[in-house]
Amino acid sequence: MKTITRTAAACLLTMPAYALFAYVVMPMSWRQYHRLAGPPALSGVTRTAEGIAGDPLNVALVGTRTEVAEAMRAAGWYPADRITLRSGLRDAASVLFHRPYACAPVSTHLLWERPQDLAFEQIVGGSPRRRHHVRLWQANQPLDPRNTIWLGAATYDLRVGFSRYTGEIIHHIEPRVDAERDTLVEDLVGAGRLARADCLAGLRAGGRDRNGSGDDYETDGRLCIAVLRGPGSDPPQAPAPAEVLQGLRAAISQSWSRERAS
Repeated sequence: MKTITRTAAACLLTMPAYALFAYVVMPMSWRQYHRLAGPPALSGVTRTAEGIAGDPLNVALVGTRTEVAEAMRAAGWYPADRITLRSGLRDAASVLFHRPYACAPVSTHLLWERPQDLAFEQIVGGSPRRRHHVRLWQANQPLDPRNTIWLGAATYDLRVGFSRYTGEIIHHIEPRVDAERDTLVEDLVGAGRLARADCLAGLRAGGRDRNGSGDDYETDGRLCIAVLRGPGSDPPQAPAPAEVLQGLRAAISQSWSRERAS
């Protein structure tokens, strides 16, 4: 009994030190490092809040914000809650006690120095320990809102663990990220919300790399451009996939050039 009590006391005493190190000291250190050394010279990926290269950009949805939300819901994907104290505690409880939380928050990633505009997920096995998820950023402001491009990174959370860079509690992803991109497109097809989809090379190089949690991943480097449609409606006159890719590539290159110059 005394041994259990001592162990519990030791854990309680070390938790504040761990929290300070993992959630304050290490993130501040990484931000300072990127401030002095400049951001990583790597395009076609998101960034973590600490400036570390994050997940590969592998999907783009074309449609209004409402069409995106309705299509994802029809495909069985739910919008992620914002990160708050309440949602964080509920997320932790759902993982620890294996409780369902279909709208659990996802960590903040940056693109064009902005956090994601939208995020959707689909939990697997009854809790957010494992889940399909995608973060999306609005990439343009067209005259016709139906031609809005939402650039995203779709990955599959395989398990909960510790970040190899900061020590924070995070999700580790499935290395084959292209499979998650394909799963998202297949779900949209099954829901009858996809007008057409084309996967094109050119946004980033394929191969192996490592994300912001220290997880190795492999990708063919292709971007799947999915044009959405409403239920029973005709396909919109969206720009050609090659034009979408060209515009996204130029916007990303300009963003990284500005970061390297700052």
